[in-house]
Amino acid sequence: MPTVLRWKGYRFFFYSADQWEPAHIHVAAAGREAKLWLNDCSVVVNLGFSARELNEIVGKARVERERFLEAWNDYFANRG
Repeated sequence: MPTVLRWKGYRFFFYSADQWEPAHIHVAAAGREAKLWLNDCSVVVNLGFSARELNEIVGKARVERERFLEAWNDYFANRG
C-alpha cells in the first residue's frame, strides 16, 4: 500500500492490488477514507469525510495530480 503523500493529517495512497482499475488515489484520515479518480479528480467513494474536507482533499489532489499519476505509473509499470 504505497503512500504517495502525507498532508494535514491525510494520507494519499493506493493499494497494491488496484492496478486493474483506472488510475486513482485513496485518502485516509482518522478512520475515514475516500477514493478519487485521477483523470478528473472526482470523488468515487466517500466514507465519512465532510463536504468541507472533501473540497480540501480534491483541491490538493488537483495540485498533486501529476505526481500521483507518476507514482501510479511507476509502481504498476512492471507488475502485471
